[in-house]
Amino acid sequence: MKTITFYKYQGTGNDFVMIDNRNQIFDKENIALVQHLCNRKFGIGADGLILIENHDELDFKMIYFNADGSQSFCGNGSRCAVAFSKFLGIIESQAFFLSTDGEHEAWINKDNEVSLKMHDVETIEKGADYYFINTGSPHYIIETNEIDKIDVSQKGAEIRYSERFKTEGTNVNFICQENNNTLRIRTYERGVEDETLSCGTGVTAAALSVAHKNNLGASKINVETEGGQLKVAFKRDNNKFIDIWLIGPAKIVFKGEVNV
Repeated sequence: MKTITFYKYQGTGNDFVMIDNRNQIFDKENIALVQHLCNRKFGIGADGLILIENHDELDFKMIYFNADGSQSFCGNGSRCAVAFSKFLGIIESQAFFLSTDGEHEAWINKDNEVSLKMHDVETIEKGADYYFINTGSPHYIIETNEIDKIDVSQKGAEIRYSERFKTEGTNVNFICQENNNTLRIRTYERGVEDETLSCGTGVTAAALSVAHKNNLGASKINVETEGGQLKVAFKRDNNKFIDIWLIGPAKIVFKGEVNV
């Protein structure tokens, strides 16, 4: 048994166990341990677990696990990883790092607001009553006027485990446009398999769906999650979205030690 130091971070209520793994103290193959640490009853409790590792060319490598042990790209997790890397002294205000979906750039200010550059989005699927957009993770987006009444866990699971998505899974977002520049969102996250207070890639996908629907050009959209406010800035090149930035707070909650 060994003792590992961890840090708990959250970005608009999306919470993560953060571990400095530059000395390879954490066994990445031990998925059961990831699941245990993320368990809210028997472990530390989190939506995901993040390892910060060395990279030969970039500032750091981020390895992200969902609470169920699966891996994906995570926007809020990436923002928290940037804040954690600043805390560790790896970066100052700018970061270039490797995540699950490739390289990313980010900036962090003195108030720990992190601006994360997302990859360009070239493909947007518009259905009769939904959008489907991949912003590093797949997102199914439904507009509703009953966002406060909807059972996100139930409705989200129905879509996530439908015939189309049951193998690979998808995140499911329910959105409501409150005015021209503010959007409300609630998200069912695959990997967590429940509603979370916030989802960065979901917020990004939702903002782009509204931009596509309303034919918006260069814009910044405020998105109100259950855990707080994020902003999505972007430019438009015909039907392609470029220069996309996910912007919001990333905060340390506490530090601890766990025996594994």
